[in-house]
Amino acid sequence: MSRKSLKWLPALVVPAVIAVGVVSVPLQAGAAVDLPDKSANEVLQLVANSTEDSFSGTVSKTANLGLPAGLSTALSGTSGSVPRGTESMKGGATAGDALASGLEFLSGTHEARVFVSGPRNLRVQVKDQLAERKAVSNGTDAWFYDSETNVATHVAIPAEATSEVSEELQDATELATPAQVADRILDKLGDSTDFAVGTDARVAGRTVYELVLTPKATGTLAESVSIAVDSETGLPLQVSVAAAGQADPAIEVGFTSIDFSEPAADLFTFTPGDGVTVEELPLPTERPLDAAHPDLGIGEPVVTGAGWDAIVEVPAASALGELSANPLFEQVTTDVDGGRAFSTALVTVYFADDGRVLAGSVPLDRLQAAAN
Repeated sequence: MSRKSLKWLPALVVPAVIAVGVVSVPLQAGAAVDLPDKSANEVLQLVANSTEDSFSGTVSKTANLGLPAGLSTALSGTSGSVPRGTESMKGGATAGDALASGLEFLSGTHEARVFVSGPRNLRVQVKDQLAERKAVSNGTDAWFYDSETNVATHVAIPAEATSEVSEELQDATELATPAQVADRILDKLGDSTDFAVGTDARVAGRTVYELVLTPKATGTLAESVSIAVDSETGLPLQVSVAAAGQADPAIEVGFTSIDFSEPAADLFTFTPGDGVTVEELPLPTERPLDAAHPDLGIGEPVVTGAGWDAIVEVPAASALGELSANPLFEQVTTDVDGGRAFSTALVTVYFADDGRVLAGSVPLDRLQAAAN
């Protein structure tokens, strides 16, 4: 379940340790839960052996990253005509689109209905205060609908690209389920992590083991990650990321309800309603998933280190000039020695004066040192 796509700004603003979408679903206390004892390795094996790939439920997401109050409002309407979450799939995306998408990704509280049936069928419905977004994929077609613009974007998926597009869709739906979130974290952080078993609990009415991940490295902004693993199916039901020095979780994502019945097949089709504008989007054929983004004038990122304290560097690019001219950019960054910085409880992004961008779950001085 590894994700290979690397969207440029969200991948900077949210490195592998926290690229999780964003929830506030604390492990439920209630009646005491006492599951059969398992070691950390046994819980990891429970996750690895999970075959549960058909379910539906409600996922609640939120973030407590220390962003300025009112930033979510400032982000409204900044992403232009590019469907939110699909910037990496659409040619002609701008750095401004990426900035708005990345920041919206880190702010506010959202709730989504998620339907999964096998590796190819996925439906996500996200309701904001004034709009609803839908993403639907069935292996042959992918649809993205935004009620705010009343535009439906359609991508026809050739058979040879089904697996590749499924991974892109997971990006576009912001890692819609806790299982996807946990999978990415375990894939990216495993070798640099100490594992332990925490307190048995309940999530969405299900008994869970708590798998606690802590970094072997020192000096990272992330203190720990807690993954609630369904004791029966092995499916991760909740992920919580704690920031060093912060009492409340910085990011959580989890189910508030879940049903393991197979969703109806018609949920994975989409028919545009009357008055909906349909845009046909050709599937990109030239861009490798782990490579550069020529549409944004951005070269291939360079990763230094691995795991919790990895630093991602994006070479200087023409798109960064457009980015720095965006009023939102100045609002969310501060002047620092050698450039500007965007800081949250879990991640720091350093925009060097020479056009390079460095990011990681590390303090600013680590990024400045890496840039020199």
